[in-house]
Amino acid sequence: MCGSKKIECKDNRKWECPDCNFDLYCNVATAVGVIIKDKYNNVLFEVRGKEPRKGYYAVPGGFVDFDECAEDAAIRECKEEIGVDIKSVEFFCTYPNTYVYKNIEYKTCDVFFTTELPKEFETIDDFIKTLKPQESEVQGFASFKVETMEDIEKIPLAFESAKKIFEKFIKK
Repeated sequence: MCGSKKIECKDNRKWECPDCNFDLYCNVATAVGVIIKDKYNNVLFEVRGKEPRKGYYAVPGGFVDFDECAEDAAIRECKEEIGVDIKSVEFFCTYPNTYVYKNIEYKTCDVFFTTELPKEFETIDDFIKTLKPQESEVQGFASFKVETMEDIEKIPLAFESAKKIFEKFIKK
């Protein structure tokens, strides 16, 4: 606030100015992900179209906007990234994540939800044929069976948090 050059970083999450006592916190960001599966345990994945982890797989999702609840963010991200109006989502679990973007490490709390495959589709593969990828975010779509740890290990997932939630997913 005072323009001092003596800013000090404390505990990798707070900057302090010894001259004017101003504190600036770097808090955890909130991100959402949506698991859409069919009755055969095939799950919808996006191929990430941008860094970080471009070309790797993730479920539809993104960061929660200011003044937005996580459920609304999950529904909005599905509309933006896959072109589908999801009517509702159900909370599944949360997991911490590290999101490295342009050499800066951001800590996130990833909130995962599930939603039903629209009734007019039998399989995720049928559903994929109708999806419209957000050009700036998504290169394409894929489905993977998620029933065992071996299934999870075969998927080149973009983020560690997704691996952890799918470990919980197969246990339920």
